[in-house]
Amino acid sequence: MLTAAGIPHWLQSTESGVTVLVADTDADKAREALDAYDEETRSIPIPAVTAAVATDTAWIIGFALGAALLGFFAVTGPAASDSRWFEHGAAAAGLMLHGEPWRAATALTLHVDMMHVVSNAIAMALLVPPVVQGFGVGGGLCLMLAGGAIANLIAAALQAPEHVAVGASTATFAAIGILSAIQLSATGRASRKWWIVPAAALLLLTMLGTSRTADALAHAVGLVTGGVLGFAVAVVRRPLAEPLQWALVVVTALVIVACWHFALSSDKPHGA
Repeated sequence: MLTAAGIPHWLQSTESGVTVLVADTDADKAREALDAYDEETRSIPIPAVTAAVATDTAWIIGFALGAALLGFFAVTGPAASDSRWFEHGAAAAGLMLHGEPWRAATALTLHVDMMHVVSNAIAMALLVPPVVQGFGVGGGLCLMLAGGAIANLIAAALQAPEHVAVGASTATFAAIGILSAIQLSATGRASRKWWIVPAAALLLLTMLGTSRTADALAHAVGLVTGGVLGFAVAVVRRPLAEPLQWALVVVTALVIVACWHFALSSDKPHGA
């Protein structure tokens, strides 16, 4: 804060902690700057949508979800195998908008090849923990699934009907949007550098989501969708009890299972 205010200062270690030192001529100005910052940050509405999730639990959930992607890939195989999974579960734009909306969710669990699934598994392992710590286990997973599926549907409306995509990356970019919403809703009004958060999100999108083989449009829509959902939930700021959080975990899993049930029950392949 003092650096931002242009006040020279030094830090000195003491037995009781760290002391901030300034010149005598800057003492009053420094106190006013720090007091003003403290007063402003006390008025920030921190999202309180859930009780804190233990760090260890959050990381376990992240790694478990990444492992689930790898495990499911072992069942479906790569896209080159032309398996029934890809035939009925890929995000085919035309079919998603004309009778098969469940593809928006099933496509999140399919991956083109080993490199594709490994990169998304790592992304999940890294992004899921802070999301569930911000919104709870059930709330966080529901938001990521909703963000990824809704983004797939919106992207389908903007793509050619024959466009087909797969991968959890739309949900991972939704997670980045959700995390950006958490940060902005907590500190945006107090910080003069609020723009750093959306700028960082756009930088990640540019670096990770716009490669030659990536579905850049779906990634961008996922980022925006996640941000909108994150802000919407953060504004409510109503804590969810732990039993409800775990009930939402079950609901999230059942939604994916139900979508795959509809997909595999369909007799219309994406080339029809």
